[in-house]
Amino acid sequence: MEFAEFIDALDRDGRLLADAAEQAGPDAQVPTCPEWRVRDLLAHIGMVHRWAARNVSEKRTEFTPPQPGQEPGDADLTPWFRDGHRALVKALTEADPQVPYFTLLPAPSPLAFWARRQAHETAIHRVDAESALGKDLSPVGPALAADGLDELLAGFHSRDRSQVRTEEPRTLRLRATDAEVVWTVRLSDGVPRAEADDAGDADCELSGSVEELYLTLWNRLPLAGLRATGDLALAELWRERSRL
Repeated sequence: MEFAEFIDALDRDGRLLADAAEQAGPDAQVPTCPEWRVRDLLAHIGMVHRWAARNVSEKRTEFTPPQPGQEPGDADLTPWFRDGHRALVKALTEADPQVPYFTLLPAPSPLAFWARRQAHETAIHRVDAESALGKDLSPVGPALAADGLDELLAGFHSRDRSQVRTEEPRTLRLRATDAEVVWTVRLSDGVPRAEADDAGDADCELSGSVEELYLTLWNRLPLAGLRATGDLALAELWRERSRL
């Protein structure tokens, strides 16, 4: 995806998130994150947006932690979120692409990292807000979903912090039914190795639309929505250990 496409996705999903949260109300439970109410969701994503905007607008090249606990009371929570979301979109749109911003994951450029990460952060939490409202989920879009699988598998779960481990080497395959997207994830007692191919045999294969794969691997849709073959315990292991 191009930089501008990430900004468009971020802008769209932030607006949808705010609309759904406003309709659901701050006390509504978030089924996709059962420990959260909508107020917790807004506090979290509002904090993350402000943190990301500061990193970009202040041209930070070293890690500084987010600042939780800055959100207002319930009556002002959704407007507070909207303000932070608009500020992030503005900061990314106006940012200098040559600055060596601090990043967490590999990306084509430091600025591309922030646009990509915030687009996916917002898309996933938009799903949370819509689940709290109990409405049908707005579509993610195949390009964003495919990119999100890449970020999740080749980014987050390529780090030492990934807890998706097996005592013996096992292989999980993920295959999109509506796009040329396939991943082979080789699991062991070390860091998972994900490759965008279907080489070799797999102990378990999960297939579905690229959007279904994206949301299921982010634990926002149930595994039952995918077609599964082989050792289903491997799919359950992902569900149990992949939370970031």
